[in-house]
Amino acid sequence: MFSTATSYKNQHYSELKKECLEDKKLFEDPEFPVTNASLFYRKPPPGMVEWKRPREISDEPHLFVEGISSHDLNQGRVGNCWFVAACSCLALKTDLWQKVIPDWKEQEWDSKHPENYAGIFHFQFWVFGEWVDVVVDDRLPTINRELIYCHSKLNNEFWSALLEKAYAKLSGCYESLDGGNTGDAVVDFSGAVTEAINLEAEVFHKDQEKIDNLFEDLLKVYDRGGIISCSIKASPSEIEAWMACGLVKGHAYSVTAVKKVRLGHGLMAYFQNKTIPLIRMRNPWGKTEWNGAWSDSSAEWERVGSMERDKLGITVENDGEFWMAFTDWCKYFTDADVCHLINTSLLTIHKTWHEVVHFGSWTKHSEPLHNRCGGCMNYKQTFLQNPQYLFDMTKEMDEVLISLQQRDMKIHRRIGQGENLTLGFAVFKVELNRKYRMHNIITQTNVQTSKYINARTVFTRVTLPKGRYIIIPSTLKPEILGEFMLRVYTDVDSGCRELTEHKPRMRCWSAVTGYPHVVSQIYIHGAEGLENQDEIDIIRGRSVRSTVKADTLDPVFETRAIFYRKKPRKPITVEVWNSNAVKDQFLGQVVLTGSLKDSTKPQRLQLRKRGRAMADEMPGSITLRIVTCTELTEM
Repeated sequence: MFSTATSYKNQHYSELKKECLEDKKLFEDPEFPVTNASLFYRKPPPGMVEWKRPREISDEPHLFVEGISSHDLNQGRVGNCWFVAACSCLALKTDLWQKVIPDWKEQEWDSKHPENYAGIFHFQFWVFGEWVDVVVDDRLPTINRELIYCHSKLNNEFWSALLEKAYAKLSGCYESLDGGNTGDAVVDFSGAVTEAINLEAEVFHKDQEKIDNLFEDLLKVYDRGGIISCSIKASPSEIEAWMACGLVKGHAYSVTAVKKVRLGHGLMAYFQNKTIPLIRMRNPWGKTEWNGAWSDSSAEWERVGSMERDKLGITVENDGEFWMAFTDWCKYFTDADVCHLINTSLLTIHKTWHEVVHFGSWTKHSEPLHNRCGGCMNYKQTFLQNPQYLFDMTKEMDEVLISLQQRDMKIHRRIGQGENLTLGFAVFKVELNRKYRMHNIITQTNVQTSKYINARTVFTRVTLPKGRYIIIPSTLKPEILGEFMLRVYTDVDSGCRELTEHKPRMRCWSAVTGYPHVVSQIYIHGAEGLENQDEIDIIRGRSVRSTVKADTLDPVFETRAIFYRKKPRKPITVEVWNSNAVKDQFLGQVVLTGSLKDSTKPQRLQLRKRGRAMADEMPGSITLRIVTCTELTEM
């Protein structure tokens, strides 16, 4: 996940600091000057802003005071609760914040050697697939000598304010941070894969089984270092409105713990082994808490022994952190962002994933074969013009994680172009031997379609059977241009690659060896009335084999193959075999002419013998469909 960082705007921290120390001056960042342009593009702050260095705000400034904590942070005057919630999550993950705040000991104020201070800091963010090192000076916006944006509870701790300044620089200005997504900020802190869960649409609180499954999923994410945040939908007039239960609408909360809490007192608690699923959250305001069941001073805590309470760190104070029953959390919160820190290291006891990353773009071209912005599946004429990525599932059944991310658009808000594109993707099961782009959906199966939303990231997890698949990422409508990053995670190497060729290449030796005249696609649905368990081969030159279907006389194969045929008159043979440990047994075949005149409709054909006896029937039949075209880019 971590690698060498690229210097943002070609500003190198160590070189700039060395220059400042040699010149005995404090750094002033020319790329993010102390002007209104760095503050806002439309709505100015409520008062006269003065940019002050930490030494002008506190007599004894520090990057950290007694370490870093999720309790350090408070929201400022800009609507960036989402960023503050992400910072709270970051503070809980030592390995992450030490990457985001590199060389933190070296960056800390040294009261014994003030001559080593140059007023320069640097932070690292994961931007569209790479780590970027952002340099800032220490001049911070204040009104009446108080920090107006994100700040720590202690007025001499400045890590959060300086981190926010670097993030604002990356986004264009502070106002660009007004309104955002906690999951996106967490991704920028970690390179994680974010999954959006719509608790309201899924109606989790009305289905106990769904609640239990979701809790187990979130518990696993939390225990493996993942990061979770949540919010409650609000209309424009309800943004940050208080509810009677103490929660705030349109406001981002960071999840700081997911636990099965043991009920009971003393030894009886361990013998009975009764637990209740609870979740702990923090309000970025540092105050205003849930006042229902399992809130700080609720009677429910009397059901929990003192040792268990001490282990959970229960405090009764309005510090913005509180517990809820998981069922209540599902009932009141409408949205959650779950950031998975995908483990790709082989040096671990936990499940590892094989990662493939592709960078692509939706581009426009007048020639349909070269156009790459076809819109979603609603636009049947152009959908397959989008970029296509092929991958293989090599296990009988296995899970694949797919993340489609677009470039962050906040930096374009000042020119009125900061909205995310509406994007998503579809997954098709295709022919086992396909290696060229799809041009027509004939028998290929759409096995998964993501939601199309105007979010920075669209994520899907799906369990698929063994086979070959194509992912087609797209914008909602055609002719929308943009860049994207596609990440695919599988248990073993999937061979994921972009399909760029439309048909076999014409080579200089093709005149001698021949070039395909027709293309045929075959779909084998299944067989009936067979004698034994079986395995099926589709043969034309090189064979394409289905998976073995055991213990059935009526197997369903759903196997596809595509052949670019140099000799159209040479038939295609489909053979059915009984898979045997000693020697496979031939069960019958069908011979297909594969001509243009053949019916393209599904057909059931009687199995027959081979060779000279091929006119003789054998037990069983096979159901298939074959389509042949002379235009090689028709399929």
